[in-house]
Amino acid sequence: MKRLLVGVVVLACAVPCLAQTAQLPKPGPEVQKLGYYVGTWKGEGDIKAGPLGPAGKFSGTDTCEWCAGGFHVVCRSEGTGPTGKHTELYIFGFDAEAKAYTYYGISSFGESDAAKGSLTGNTWTWLWDGKAAGKPAKFREIEEQVSPTSLTTKIEYSVAGGPWTVVMEGKSIKVK
Repeated sequence: MKRLLVGVVVLACAVPCLAQTAQLPKPGPEVQKLGYYVGTWKGEGDIKAGPLGPAGKFSGTDTCEWCAGGFHVVCRSEGTGPTGKHTELYIFGFDAEAKAYTYYGISSFGESDAAKGSLTGNTWTWLWDGKAAGKPAKFREIEEQVSPTSLTTKIEYSVAGGPWTVVMEGKSIKVK
């Protein structure tokens, strides 16, 4: 009788735990749109002299995959540009409360960036605050999904509400 009672108590405790496990959140349709970035991308372009450094060509490879749970895309990047070789780690997500995409990245140059993004049609727009020539500035990156395997990128900045100045333009091709 004692064994039966112990079995009933164990089952009574286990059922609520199983029910909680079954109620784990699932990524929504906004999160699933980040799947565009999943894969390996090869990119190249031009950087103009400005707050991102000296002018010159850049090239690199970004490899992105879903993080466990499917809520974030984690990317590793390696490249070369006018300032030399660099690596980055960055994460895309979606903030349901703010109804905005999120980006957080760190680089081998000791930088860290956070941006908010939106997707309109095939155009991703990422916005963040930074400095240009020692003054507070707004930055935006506009990424156009040309096809499922092709992306163009333009980064611009504006100081004190002034005109937007292009500082980088490039293109990337998904190779895997």
